[in-house]
Amino acid sequence: MNKHYNLRAIAAKAVYQVLDHGQSLSLLLPMLQTPLGDKDRALLQELCFGILRTLPQLEWIIRQLMAKPLTGKQRQAHYLLMVGVYQLLHTRIPPHAALAETVEGAVVLKMPQLKGLVNGVLRQFQRQQAELQAASLEGESHFLHPSWLVKRLQQAYPAHWQAILEANNQRPPMWLRVNRLHHSREAYLDLLAQADIAASAHPSIPEAVKLDVPCNVGRLPGFDKGWVTVQDASAQGCALLLAPQPGEDILDLCAAPGGKTTHILELAPGARVTAVDIDPQRLARIRENLLRLGLEAQVLAGDGTRPGEWNQDRTWDRILLDAPCSATGVIRRHPDIKWLRRDRDIEELAALQRQILDAAWPLLKPGGTLLYATCSVLPEENSAQISTFLAGHSNAVLVETGDAAHPGRQCFPAADDGDGFFYAKMIKSDAPGILTRTEQA
Repeated sequence: MNKHYNLRAIAAKAVYQVLDHGQSLSLLLPMLQTPLGDKDRALLQELCFGILRTLPQLEWIIRQLMAKPLTGKQRQAHYLLMVGVYQLLHTRIPPHAALAETVEGAVVLKMPQLKGLVNGVLRQFQRQQAELQAASLEGESHFLHPSWLVKRLQQAYPAHWQAILEANNQRPPMWLRVNRLHHSREAYLDLLAQADIAASAHPSIPEAVKLDVPCNVGRLPGFDKGWVTVQDASAQGCALLLAPQPGEDILDLCAAPGGKTTHILELAPGARVTAVDIDPQRLARIRENLLRLGLEAQVLAGDGTRPGEWNQDRTWDRILLDAPCSATGVIRRHPDIKWLRRDRDIEELAALQRQILDAAWPLLKPGGTLLYATCSVLPEENSAQISTFLAGHSNAVLVETGDAAHPGRQCFPAADDGDGFFYAKMIKSDAPGILTRTEQA
């Protein structure tokens, strides 16, 4: 295809939109990638993700190289400098190519007068690279996280907060969920081997497969036929802990984009599943996933805090509440979370989670199961949330690992495992006065 774009300028614009205008990279990037070839799509993702992953380091380096920062309309050129420094520091792109393309990006950004500045700063960085790189890893910037989040993790997990930060800064593994309605995991691993895709099975999650090297879904055998879904190992734990059964009425609340909805249906064919999400646009993703996998569910737009608006006195055997959260457990997949989230958001999110949990509980049949889940690692959204809920609901019985002080199961991101995730499985008891019962799920 003819190339009529400058990838470095596109990356600078994307980072500008995220950091200066609060846009989500996961929504922005697919639109920017549409006109690009496969290799350039991958490189654009690497540049954007990498810059947001290492932002404090890049900011510190650029401050050392410039007498005063670029502001106002020239902010995009500031991010173009980041694109250049990131390439020189963290990619194998030949330096001359990285420099030439990045300097040309100033013209594409309609700032030709800054070509000399961009070129000069990047060449100065090349001359001082070893010294600046070493110095940039000292102090708070070493953690590559905002200070408020570092402090929260230090307070919550004094023994292993650094391990959480380190895991957040790594590139995430690519996990697949094999559709048991089509193949066993062993049979699908054979298909991957035949396609020269190296992969391994998760030791405890029965349908989970990790690719040695992430690849385009177009290479995966039978992806378009619904044989497999891209889903993190920890996220796969939700439907497994919910333990749906055929013939049951099951509510998936806050369901978009539908990965857990489809997993429920794969585990329990014949279950009557209703998927609800507040965002009508994101409901399209649920329908797309159902269609690709050949599965059926009722899909509704609805606010989890006001179920009376979309639920007509119906009760459910099982409810999966994948609550809106800070997403601090999936930072390695969405590094923009570090810079879009604010400390004050945590209290607001915890209040919203409480509202949805309190509203969902009456929808559960006596003896029914509710699984509360988040992709957060913060206690305020997880164990503390469940402690408060159990204290206020005498008919809620905890059926999950944990203890009275720390109810539920908290997973942390790990290089060869899933993302950071939290689960709390509760049964609605007929016996009043039972607050918690802890047992292996």
